[in-house]
Amino acid sequence: MSIFQQPRPWLVGLVVTVGILAVSTSAIFVRLAIASAGESGLAFSLFLSASRLAIASLLLLPAWRNFKLTPLSPSALYYAGAAGICLALHFPTWITSLSFTSIAASTTLVTTNPIWVALLSWLWFKEKPSKLTVLGMGIALLGGVLITSGNTGTVTDGSNPLLGNFLALLGAWMISFYLLLGREAQRRGLGISSYIAIVYSTAAVILLPFPLIFGSGYTGYPPTVYLYVLLIAAFPQLIGHTSLNWAVRWISPILITLAVLFEPVGASILGYLIFQEVPGLLVFMGAAILLMGVALAVFGSRKKSTGTAARN
Repeated sequence: MSIFQQPRPWLVGLVVTVGILAVSTSAIFVRLAIASAGESGLAFSLFLSASRLAIASLLLLPAWRNFKLTPLSPSALYYAGAAGICLALHFPTWITSLSFTSIAASTTLVTTNPIWVALLSWLWFKEKPSKLTVLGMGIALLGGVLITSGNTGTVTDGSNPLLGNFLALLGAWMISFYLLLGREAQRRGLGISSYIAIVYSTAAVILLPFPLIFGSGYTGYPPTVYLYVLLIAAFPQLIGHTSLNWAVRWISPILITLAVLFEPVGASILGYLIFQEVPGLLVFMGAAILLMGVALAVFGSRKKSTGTAARN
């Protein structure tokens, strides 16, 4: 009998809820760190990204003791390493977007990964999406256009919503590759704890030199900045990501993806409460349409997979 027992549904739901709430704090802590440091842009984003992943990697050092090489194919490690590279690209692009666009627009665009996962699965693994999924993609694209058109004047002086929206979208693309590469790594025998340890460490090693190269470094910031870095590593990274990675063991990844769609809602509520940031009407409309399109696309993928299983 396995030492792992199926947890009760209410416990899984509770863990997913905690994970989404924790992930929703990421944009808030990033914006607070930017305000505390009085800096923004790529250099500071690299500092936040590298520090976040370095702290998470250090806390995951005990996971390496459970790492077993014998049952693994070399391709599992290659996929995990590639996923780490994508994760290293995801955080700087998304965090930088928060310096140029609103929390609502940034978190909404960066959580469009179900659309891109479906598209990449079609092109990469020949997993053709259903008509409902394609319809959802089109609706989500319309929502993204509305966000881009209406997201003006929502952040501080010197903002560039078009650049910020593109960076958030680039972050979504990188996290989509990260998810697909991670799926392949685990299909080839890599356990979730070992996988996370490899990915976080790879991303941290890649990013650690860049703050020094771009001149921001790791010292000289106000103490509150380091407090926010610790909070970012503790809540959205370790609690948020770990909760969702644990839950995906027991429930469908599609349900996890749907749950993540609530991140921009939670982040926008926190953004209003803390920063009194009220996006424009088109941003609200675009976000609602985009989330509806993503949910429709994911539902279409789930419906197709259910139908295929029934025929088999």
